[in-house]
Parts: sequence; C-alpha cells; structure tokens
Amino acid sequence: MRKALSLYTGAGGLDLGFEAAGFETAVAVEIDPEAVATLRANRSWPVIDRDIHWVTSQEILATAGLVEGEADVLIGGPPCQPFSKSGYWASGDTKRLDDPRAGTMGAYLRVLRDTLPKAFLLENVPGLAYRGKSEGLDLVERVVASINREHGVRYHLVVGRLNAADYGVPQVRERVIVIGSREGAAFRFPAPTHGLVTGNELLAAVEPCTTAWDAIGDLEGDDDPGLAVRGRWAALLPSIPEGENYLFHTDHGKGLPLFGWRRRFWSFLLKLAKARPSWTIQAQPGPAVGPFHWRSRRLSAKELSRLQTLPEGYRVLGSLGAVQRQLGNAVPSALAEVLARAIRRQLLGDVEIDPRPTLIPARRQPVPRPEAVQPVPERYLHLVGEHAPHPGTGQGYAATERRATRQETPTEVGVPRVAMGSRS
Repeated sequence: MRKALSLYTGAGGLDLGFEAAGFETAVAVEIDPEAVATLRANRSWPVIDRDIHWVTSQEILATAGLVEGEADVLIGGPPCQPFSKSGYWASGDTKRLDDPRAGTMGAYLRVLRDTLPKAFLLENVPGLAYRGKSEGLDLVERVVASINREHGVRYHLVVGRLNAADYGVPQVRERVIVIGSREGAAFRFPAPTHGLVTGNELLAAVEPCTTAWDAIGDLEGDDDPGLAVRGRWAALLPSIPEGENYLFHTDHGKGLPLFGWRRRFWSFLLKLAKARPSWTIQAQPGPAVGPFHWRSRRLSAKELSRLQTLPEGYRVLGSLGAVQRQLGNAVPSALAEVLARAIRRQLLGDVEIDPRPTLIPARRQPVPRPEAVQPVPERYLHLVGEHAPHPGTGQGYAATERRATRQETPTEVGVPRVAMGSRS
C-alpha cells in the first residue's frame, strides 16, 4: 500500500480518491472540528487536529510512522480564499499573498521541504494561476527550486487547469493542480475522457459527460422540509428553467426583465439540469445561491456527496450547512482518483495499475424531461422594467460601496484562462 501525507484534509475528498487508487492516508492534518469528526467517523486515519502552523513536520512524519523521503506522496489544497474568483467579482481584486490565509501555502511548502516525498500534489482554485496574478505559483516555484538546491533533489513541476467534468465527475468544477516528482520526471496530465458529445456517439473521442441525473436521479423524491428554499427569492426559483440562473429573467433571457444583466453572482438562483453535469457546489451559499435541485429545493447531504463522487456510504457529519461547507471545499474524489492512478503509473513506477477510475457514477437511463417552468409570482412583477447591466469588473454595487467607504478609485482586473502546461 502506497503512503500519503495529507494536509488540509477537510472532509477527505482528495484522500478518498487516492484511497481508491491504492494509497493509504498515513496521517491527516485538519483543524476544522466538523471535518475532523467526519474523518474519524468514517476512517481510522491518524488525524492531527491542530493548526498546521503549530504542527512540526517531524510530528507529521512520526504520526505517519515514516521518515524523511519515505512518503510516496504529499497531498493537499491550502485554503483558497486569497485566490478565489469570488474576490474578483465582489471587489475587483483580492489581497492574494497579502491575505493572512495565504500563509497556508507556505505551510504546505514547509512540510514538502522537511518530508521530501517521492511526489506531491497541490490543489487550488483557478485564481492561483490567473495571468498577471500568479504570485502563488511563483512562490511554489521559488521554494521548490530552493528545496532542490538544499537537498540535492530534482522536483519538477507540472501545472494543469482541469475541469472535473472532463474526467467523468458529474460536476463542472475547475481547479489548478500542481504535481511534482522528486526524481525530475515530467508528469503528463491524463487526457480528458468525457465531454459534450453531439452526433454519433460511437465515433466520439470521449464519452458523454456524466450528468446530475446519473449521480442523483434515484434521490429526487426527497421531500425533507429542511431542504425548502427560504428567503426573499425562494418563490421565484420555480420560474427558472433547469440549467439556468437569474439571467433567464434579464433582457438577454427569455423570461421577464427582473434583473440587470450580470448584476448578480453567477450562482444566484442557479438550478441543476438533469441531462448535464452539476454546476460547482458552493461552500458557503447564501439563501438564494445555488446550485439548487431541478425541483426547486436545496440539495440533500447525500446528493452533495454523490455530486462530489465520495464513495457510497461515506457520511459527512453536521448540519446541512456544515455538510455543504465541507463538500464545497473538497476535491471531487473521482478526479483525485484519476490523478492518483496517473501518479502511480508515471512517477512511482506502478505501470501495471489500471488507469480507469472506480468512483464515476454509472449511467442512469432514461433521463426524464425537464421540469415544467412556473409563472413568475405576482410579488415580483413590480421588478419588471429596464435594468442597467453590470458596468465591469470591480465596479458593481458592492465594490462601489466599498470604494466610497475607502475613497478608492476603480481598478480594472483581467482574469484570462490559463492553459495546461509545464513550469519547470
């Protein structure tokens, strides 16, 4: 059994994928008490439940029963808020490495330096690699270069921006993945196996995307009152079609002009569509923030676990809000399994391992027709009219209010896509 050191373990999304690929979590470091309770209720992994800044690398190795250089892989996703797109949307920029939470990246690199695993995987949000805003990646490169000089190793970094839906996960979820090999091997990210297929599926290069119906179609009858949507906009949700959001009710949509174009965050009144992958599960949604079930309710804990491809029977503990926070911060386990199997084959010499993941949901056919769209309730009709579109990044309502408070001027921020590639 291959040995993994796990940092920022959370509910265990990364670890469960590595477990499915033949790794054992030799130690997990996690400070959140609800996530720790989840880990201990489901697995017997040794858990250090303290702030990583106060946990020495020597304690991590001792708890794992390993010595320097013996671990097969170090895995973890340092908390991503400093690099999150949400920060750009709200205010036009983020503090990034000036944010105190970015110190978690340094803690990951400190453990890498002290434990010298054969390979490592670092996961974060796409904002880590925005063009012109790559301080996080630059830090990783600088520290890894110093580790190579100080210890005579040859960690070679490869960076990829992956969408979990491209690998069979029933959820659109983009993440930046950094993988390094101590022996200098250049990792090759697996080619996508799933995608949107039109025409003759027998001739397609990939399989059709795994859908929300594949993952949770057998659970749609959940009528738990605790899943009811509450708040000002709850009664408007049934008037939005499957797979759409509030933009349906703008002058660019097919509904009524109730909102300005792009005046709200993308996940405002966002609904799942049975025949497509889920939208990204949010960690801390407000009352009107989706994705919501196509039956205009919140998703249950079991549905959230299925969409994150956790193994069947793995229970995330806590209230629904606590469950969503733990799962919204997790890596889909099936994506982690794909990467773990590729790490074993390419970097650890286990060439006989089957590259095919086991955590992808099976197809569920037939897919029912979309739910009927309901009329807009009378209480919202006073909103019908002309609404100004969003004026640009960092110039929306919230950002304008903050600038007025701080007497700042607008800042233009670009967030272009980063292509997969190697940084060595």
